[in-house]
Amino acid sequence: MAVHPLDGEIRDGCHHQQVRVYYEDTDFSGIVYHASYLRFMERGRTNYLRLIGADHRALFEQAAAEAPRFAFVVRHMDIHFNKPAHMDDVLDIVTTPAEVKGASVTLAQKVMRGDDLIVEAQVQVAFVSGGRARPIPKPLRIAMSADQKAGGGLTAPE
Repeated sequence: MAVHPLDGEIRDGCHHQQVRVYYEDTDFSGIVYHASYLRFMERGRTNYLRLIGADHRALFEQAAAEAPRFAFVVRHMDIHFNKPAHMDDVLDIVTTPAEVKGASVTLAQKVMRGDDLIVEAQVQVAFVSGGRARPIPKPLRIAMSADQKAGGGLTAPE
């Protein structure tokens, strides 16, 4: 699986994904619309999984052979909006595993503009196939656990 610069990078157990704020991401006043942060963080989670070896196509094919309809699904999210971001800002979406379990992982995510914390979230994602929670594939659990230990700086929002 080829890695592309658009996938971001993992440094010290944290995935960093840069996004630029476009007009379509903002409300009428040029401030980022709250739902746009959900898309930005989804890109961060997806690319984090890609970089630790979650070949999405292969996982879908494997899961389809074992049980239909595989997915990583958001089970729970706590989100705190701290400051606004604006059109043309370049934001850093930082993702690190906060808690790794058998069938789910809680990811701590921060949206940063330089040193400014814009948004922070705790996102619990479950691995589901055939309508039921299933164990996350072992290689992914091992990679996430290693990043959890290395990136220990991200915690749950207060």
